[in-house]
Amino acid sequence: MTETAPLTGTARGTGEPALLEQRTPPRTGTPPPDRGLLRGLLRTARPKQWVKNVLVVAAPAAAGQLFTARALTQLALVFALFTACAAAVYLINDARDAEADRAHPTKRHRPVAAGQVPVPVAYAVGGALAVLAPAVAAWLSEPLVAALLTAYLGMQLAYCVSLKHVLVVDLAVVTTGFLMRAMVGGLALGIPLSRWFLITTGFGALFMVSAKRYSEAVQMAGKAGATRALLTEYTTGYLRFVWQLAAGVAVLGYCLWALEEGGVPHTSVLPWRQLSMVAFILAILRYAVFADRGTAGEPEDVVLGDRALALIALVWMAMYGLAVANW
Repeated sequence: MTETAPLTGTARGTGEPALLEQRTPPRTGTPPPDRGLLRGLLRTARPKQWVKNVLVVAAPAAAGQLFTARALTQLALVFALFTACAAAVYLINDARDAEADRAHPTKRHRPVAAGQVPVPVAYAVGGALAVLAPAVAAWLSEPLVAALLTAYLGMQLAYCVSLKHVLVVDLAVVTTGFLMRAMVGGLALGIPLSRWFLITTGFGALFMVSAKRYSEAVQMAGKAGATRALLTEYTTGYLRFVWQLAAGVAVLGYCLWALEEGGVPHTSVLPWRQLSMVAFILAILRYAVFADRGTAGEPEDVVLGDRALALIALVWMAMYGLAVANW
């Protein structure tokens, strides 16, 4: 007995804490509580869609004023500001549609609908970006850039609230968004925008937008729960008419633009600007193949997913680049 007591005391004095330490799982480093929120905000901003904002270089590239220090600085700025404006619209749209998205088989995984980003936070961040982007543009760029960004935000927010439910107007609003992207680079650098440039860009955008809608309508034919409410209102015949009309006007506008000399003599080896019409028309015809099949989804996916179309686009850019350089 005299030997048992010390052993018992030792077990209670030192053994039990040791056992408790062994049974207690080791603490591992946990990510900061806001890391998931930041990741959700980034996902809601749709990084994949940012490639559309590359259109800000369209007007300076067409005018041959792309590779200067001022141009590169201003274009980087307007790219970032347009991205911020688009992110603001996405955040506010997802916050507004959170309840409806939770009932959708795909949209319920969006960060706001899934609860990863609280609705008030989405509204607050979206509202802050919507205010800051035009303010920064007014401070660091031309006043017309701030006015265009403000108009873009107003139009897109109106689209989220009601215009996306209005036939034809929804197509016009989405098309105008692309056109504004193409215009803002020229406004930032004070480059006059050719009427043919605006016509070609506008109807080219309408061609891709209506081709995408047509493809969605074809794929959802006979199925319930279309991803866009207006797909049940449009007919595939009407959407086909729209993208065919838009393709024709875009080709006509580009040809007139390419043939317009403007009184400036050209000393290049070949008439690259006129020859670029061939590549442009081939690109439209190739893109129309996917539109006709009902597989024209996001424009960037169509172009990058088809080697022939990507090659035609590179040839067109090379030809137009040679024309601008007057080589």
